[in-house]
Amino acid sequence: MSTEFHLTLIGKPGCHLCDDAEAVVSGVLEEIQGKVTLDRKNILEDDELFVRYSEEIPVLLINGKVHNYWHIDPVRLRSALAVS
Repeated sequence: MSTEFHLTLIGKPGCHLCDDAEAVVSGVLEEIQGKVTLDRKNILEDDELFVRYSEEIPVLLINGKVHNYWHIDPVRLRSALAVS
């Protein structure tokens, strides 16, 4: 039985930490097996996200819950997405 994960990466263009987070998330997703979807959200296009996360981007949500912000740790992300 495979666990499904929905990831949401929240950031904005021109943000070097967001670019770094994108690279980490993409790299981890290439390594793992399982059902994972990834949505990217731009805080400049969503007022609610801007108000909530503007000081914390990038933010990575897993199944709607904050997993990490600012620096995405690949080891921690792999562990969170581990399927038994």
